Amino acid sequence: MSTTPAPAPLLIACALGIEHLALRAGERGGAGGPVTVLRTGMGPRAAERSVTRVLADPALAGAAVLATGFCAGLAPGMHPGDLVVAEETRDPRGSVPCVGTELLVKELVRAVPGRTVHTGPVTGSDHVVRGHERSDLLATGAIAVDMESAATLLSAVHAGERPVAAVRVVVDAPEHELVRIGTVRGGISAFRVLRSVLPAFFEWHRSLLLPRR
Repeated sequence: MSTTPAPAPLLIACALGIEHLALRAGERGGAGGPVTVLRTGMGPRAAERSVTRVLADPALAGAAVLATGFCAGLAPGMHPGDLVVAEETRDPRGSVPCVGTELLVKELVRAVPGRTVHTGPVTGSDHVVRGHERSDLLATGAIAVDMESAATLLSAVHAGERPVAAVRVVVDAPEHELVRIGTVRGGISAFRVLRSVLPAFFEWHRSLLLPRR
């Protein structure tokens, strides 16, 4: 008697409690398979440790991994609440290409109408980037920076072959530097956007399970 293989799970990784709060509905399902929302803690080392530990669980073997949360926009004209879909993530240890970027853009436009969606490389940092560091990173071709996406995706592919992606919400940008998250309109706007993106993540996950022609 043949059995249908269980659908591959989806791991959504974020760093902060406020990000996890926005994403908490993801733990109730809605993707093509089981969904886990992981709060890794802040910074690349915390992300690496958490993702490596969780993916060692046989129940998450082959899980698709999507890094999300807030980011700093690097390009002029970006605004709080804009979305960034990574074409690749970068840090000093290397780059990881992302899967399904075009589909994510399409689904995010549908899930959060009226929000601008940017695509390009997302770079990693081990600290909050401000001032001239933004322009230095922009000169490398990156359009956004955060502390966990690159470490999350690198750890994910080191743990085994799997589809990976990163979607970030701009919480501050060159003309809109954030002092404290949640205390300014930019932080509130980004929180509301992050709360709305799960349907796009689920569609991305479902598309990975479709048979390839």
